[in-house]
Amino acid sequence: MKALVQRVSKALVSVNDDVVGSIGPGLVVLLGVARDDSPEDARYLANKVVNLRIFADQASKFALSALETAGEILVVSQFTLLGDSRKGRRPSFIEAAQPELAEELYVFFVYEIRTTGLKVETGLFQEHMHVEIHNDGPVTLLVESKTRNQSL
Repeated sequence: MKALVQRVSKALVSVNDDVVGSIGPGLVVLLGVARDDSPEDARYLANKVVNLRIFADQASKFALSALETAGEILVVSQFTLLGDSRKGRRPSFIEAAQPELAEELYVFFVYEIRTTGLKVETGLFQEHMHVEIHNDGPVTLLVESKTRNQSL
């Protein structure tokens, strides 16, 4: 499972010109689910995202987490994060989960974040969406569940 996490001042997602989710200061999470992902991957990644220390305090730009700042979170499914463009000119999405599994784990990821009490908004799964992101910094991080047992 991969999450592209962006610190934002505000963000919104719309489908057919209708806003389906919007947030103020917080995080946008573009979430890609791989075919071998599990609920444990979703739980790990949700915990990692809400605890990332990427918000500023008075001494540092990277001191506080979304939990500590009551940051809002917008989660948008994005299977293209699993795209492999190493060969040819068209990306391969063979590593992406089938829609049924992807939706199940996407919903579970959102549930796990909601259990923290943070405000969580979402896009619509398998819909063509427009996402408006006001990246703050800019700060953008790629967080992956498969790297959780690897150390630097």
